[in-house]
Amino acid sequence: MNAFKIFTIIGISFFMVGGINANSGLNEETGPAVQKKKPRNVIFILTDDHRYDYMGFTGKVPWLETPNMDKLASEGAYLPNAFVTTSLCSPSRASILTGQFSHSHTIVDNQAPDPGNLTYFPEYLQKAGYQTGFFGKWHMGDHGDEPQPGFTHWESFPGQGVYYNPTLNINGKRIAYKDSTYITDLLTEHAVDWMKNRDKKKPFFLYLSHKAVHAGFQPARRHKGRYKGKRIALPATYDQTKTGKYRELKWPQWVADQRISWHGVDYMYHENRDIHEMVVDYCETLLGVDESVGTVMEYLKEEGLDESTLVIYMGDNGFSWGEHGLIDKRHFYEESVKVPLLVRCPELFEGGKTPKQMVQNIDIGPTVLAEAGVKQPEHMPGVSFIPILTGDATAPSRKEVFYEYFWEYDFPMTPTVFGMRTDKYKYMKYQGIWDRNELYDLENDPEEMYNLIADPDKQDVAKSMSAAIYDWLERTNGMNIPLKRTVKYRYGDFKHKNEH
Repeated sequence: MNAFKIFTIIGISFFMVGGINANSGLNEETGPAVQKKKPRNVIFILTDDHRYDYMGFTGKVPWLETPNMDKLASEGAYLPNAFVTTSLCSPSRASILTGQFSHSHTIVDNQAPDPGNLTYFPEYLQKAGYQTGFFGKWHMGDHGDEPQPGFTHWESFPGQGVYYNPTLNINGKRIAYKDSTYITDLLTEHAVDWMKNRDKKKPFFLYLSHKAVHAGFQPARRHKGRYKGKRIALPATYDQTKTGKYRELKWPQWVADQRISWHGVDYMYHENRDIHEMVVDYCETLLGVDESVGTVMEYLKEEGLDESTLVIYMGDNGFSWGEHGLIDKRHFYEESVKVPLLVRCPELFEGGKTPKQMVQNIDIGPTVLAEAGVKQPEHMPGVSFIPILTGDATAPSRKEVFYEYFWEYDFPMTPTVFGMRTDKYKYMKYQGIWDRNELYDLENDPEEMYNLIADPDKQDVAKSMSAAIYDWLERTNGMNIPLKRTVKYRYGDFKHKNEH
């Protein structure tokens, strides 16, 4: 079967002749951003480990209440098919800030240092006259809490930070907070104060980066116990590795082996906690983030900026709660790679939209730059998703997303994986492990239960998607795994407490 027929089978347009951006799989009609007469104010709110469907309006968890996120979605848009390029904190944050894939910016895990040659998209905003404020978790590469390029105002903490009584580096000066100061509230208060005291003659970009809802989950005291005793409906794949049915379903062995690991449901974070209790902690911690969104939106309304300001809410990666016997992230299953993406700007588009097009975290930079009237750098393969929300039929559409995760010394349970997802299929290709790859029919098997990698009728699909992954890596200079120097620990002496 020739290549054209193979690619037609799975609905991939990435390598067909003409109209394709070789770096990203997008239609080529992106071009430089149009210069706007009035640069738009933008607020970007990033949360940690927030799963894409854990919001009240999705109905996934019937008892979870997130009124401010619900309002953001109803007055704006919820993009249910938003993905990260790497489901891990530092690589994802680096992809957001640089607009590049992990193999391009080379911050491939939570320890890999910044190579020193990266440009963050807020630097372009700053040069264009924007006031740019960063508040919260940086946690990218080996950086601590020192101010980073692109921000006129800086407030951060080293590493994962703490939920209570944090110390913030505010423009180079460290200030310790006591009296049970809660980090989500503190960052929100400071972010709003910065907006209140800004130069009103200049446009602003606010990057509010929460620690929540990262493990170990600690809700604000006012929310502790709100959902005590509540339970979630366990996913259909929760028990498959325990019963041995994963062999019949043709899952990889490494998935079954993880069940009793740091990221497995039978030994979560090396504790014998009940999964329902942990989910309750997670959801109660999320309540503080929801209130933060409400506080920010209330300020915009008071200032008369709520119609014109572009507000983007996103997670840095997803989170599994029992799917395939796993918790946490890193893997390429839907719950790990999908993230919540809420966008609001009444001046640009009407509310209540739920566009199904696929977008990725590498699109954040291009989206913000476009609304600022700043030309998108050529090294960014993403594209603004605003045309999708405005109903522009000629807007570029992503026919596939690519994924990569590189094996970590501290967490050897999860292998290196390169993946590709279309609206129809998902393919996972493992590197350096003697195990089987995975292929799922997402239309007929959205829970990714039946691995079709050995199905005789799907061999052309698997081969074509494998070829597409290699072609993507070759075109984006990703055929070499960017190894980084790391500290070698004694067996069993991993830094689990800080590096989930």
